[in-house]
Amino acid sequence: MVTNPTVRALVLVLATAGGAGYAPVMPGTAGSLVGLPLVPWLARERVASWPFASGVVLVLVLVAVWVAGRAETIFGAHDHSSIVIDEVAGLAVAALIVPDGWGAACLAFACFRFFDVVKPFPAGLIDRRVRGGIGVVGDDVVAGLYAGIATRLLLEVL
Repeated sequence: MVTNPTVRALVLVLATAGGAGYAPVMPGTAGSLVGLPLVPWLARERVASWPFASGVVLVLVLVAVWVAGRAETIFGAHDHSSIVIDEVAGLAVAALIVPDGWGAACLAFACFRFFDVVKPFPAGLIDRRVRGGIGVVGDDVVAGLYAGIATRLLLEVL
């Protein structure tokens, strides 16, 4: 339980990606849009320093797991629609695979949204069976991996 009002406020701001999770329609897409600018930046950083970029993504995923777990308690529901930090983390994972540039970032965004909604194995299994922050973020990490791979493949074909 989150009882400290300052921690509670921080959890809500982070979990909703600055309030994007409160969007009345498609809050997951709104949260993904918040994460979109990270994609070309992380892709560029990955080229310069794989350890740095992967470290940033790892920290983001770990923070997302912690925040999402606390936010579930606050919202009183598993993977509440207002929790969108998992979308930001998932797109960051995709950035470790895609090339630098806004075109690749936008394609990764579209692929990520597809895989986040469809939840191909093992994302759907994680979403249904794993509780807490790991369950909230885990399916998005898988969607991010799939989105990064799909984006790379699509760019090779196109």
